Amino acid sequence: MGKVRCVKPVKLITGLIFKSEASLEKAQSHLIAKFGRIDFKSEVIPFDQTDYYKAEMGFGLKRVFLSFYKLINPARLPAIKRLTNNIEVKFSLRGNRLINIDPGYLDLAKVVLASTKDYCHRLYLDKGIFAEITLSFRGNSFKPWEWTYPDYKKTEYIAVFNKIRQLYLKQA
Repeated sequence: MGKVRCVKPVKLITGLIFKSEASLEKAQSHLIAKFGRIDFKSEVIPFDQTDYYKAEMGFGLKRVFLSFYKLINPARLPAIKRLTNNIEVKFSLRGNRLINIDPGYLDLAKVVLASTKDYCHRLYLDKGIFAEITLSFRGNSFKPWEWTYPDYKKTEYIAVFNKIRQLYLKQA
């Protein structure tokens, strides 16, 4: 029988999809107020792998990844996902989101994303929230799975998560 151990804290990450810098700045301010200072902010990356958000958010979407200095207990992920959903609603215009916030966490072995959608590779966490392991660290880099979203397979994204992992390594 394995021994029950305390879980190690993990690095909170968020991927924000947006059209206007003003929406990004407002959402980022709310996230800082809730989770503390940001220790990494990626360059702006074109969000061009899917048209999934086109009808709601329009064309010319971009993405930025943030990580937060303060580590979290991974059990907080469902509450964090519900909170980011509320921020999205707060910054909606006529029922359409101006920002999409995808929270998750990173540890030395994986990148985990929260979702409200169930699927065969997702596990139920709590109160309507699921999670998936989107990337796993193998060899000397994060690597995708067959179910990993196409944009998360891009070398640009993987480089971001490798950088955030280096920050986490100094904290863990």
